[in-house]
Amino acid sequence: MRSWLRPALLYGVPLVIFAAAATVWITGGRYVDTDDAYVKIDKLPVSVDVAGTVREVHVKENQRVAAGAPLFTLDRAPYEVALAKATADLARASTDVRALKASYREQQAQIALAMTREQFAGKEYRRRADLATKGYIPAINLDEAQEQADLAHQQTIALEHDLARISATLGGSIDLPVEQHPEYLAAAAALAQARLDLARTTVYAPFAGVVSKLPKVGAYLAPGTAALALVGGQPPWIEANFTEKDLTHVHEGQPVEVRFDIFPGRSWRAVVDSISPATGAEFSVIPPQNATGNWIKITQRIPVRIELLPDASPPGLRAGLSAWVKIDTGRR
Repeated sequence: MRSWLRPALLYGVPLVIFAAAATVWITGGRYVDTDDAYVKIDKLPVSVDVAGTVREVHVKENQRVAAGAPLFTLDRAPYEVALAKATADLARASTDVRALKASYREQQAQIALAMTREQFAGKEYRRRADLATKGYIPAINLDEAQEQADLAHQQTIALEHDLARISATLGGSIDLPVEQHPEYLAAAAALAQARLDLARTTVYAPFAGVVSKLPKVGAYLAPGTAALALVGGQPPWIEANFTEKDLTHVHEGQPVEVRFDIFPGRSWRAVVDSISPATGAEFSVIPPQNATGNWIKITQRIPVRIELLPDASPPGLRAGLSAWVKIDTGRR
């Protein structure tokens, strides 16, 4: 027994120590890990575009919905009335434009009649002027003829100005289609807005996910009010917050081992997707002002986005779950 124990202790122990030291030296700095990591999933506060009272909720709390599924409906009555009024306004605008076109043509006829009267008055004035020159009629008759000619001329000018006004109201041309008239276009836009507002009384899911914090029937919602939360969208990812010293050799594409507290004893494969361009403190509501006051150095952490591989994504992940990640930097 003693014949081989002494050589084993003499040579074996140093070899084991040397192997352990070599392993530590080769792999030292290759892996960086942190338990300051959490599951992240797209979260969207779904808001309303129009004001109204919630009349019906089509989903249940924590229900999974498909993209485009109806979530809830507001009271449609006020918007149906607005749509009916906008429809009537469009019909009235069309009638008004057609009436303007008829007025334009009527005014043209009035101008033609006024010009005929002006021509007759001019002839009458010239005839009386010839008679007055020969002394057959008194001067007062010539003055009356002059007055009638001037009045006929002024009436023609007034009618022409009124015709120009009607032409401007018609958009500069009587041949302009009714559907292209500004008044008709404004009424058509109001009708389109009324239809859009009515359609917006039903709120749909912008993407597939799980709904939460649903509104209550009878609750009044103002435009822009967040009515519920939708969690889902793209697959979940991990946000790991490494200290600045840990990221010296970390870059995109490196393999990652991920463990979740909710699944003890199991691990999943992932990859480094991207590294934040700034520390977490820079994105805070009140970032630190290190140039003022008393300064204390605090080790900063930088968020690293880690994507789970498609064939290794565990089911049932929830936003905010804790995780542990280890990045293989490949450095030796």
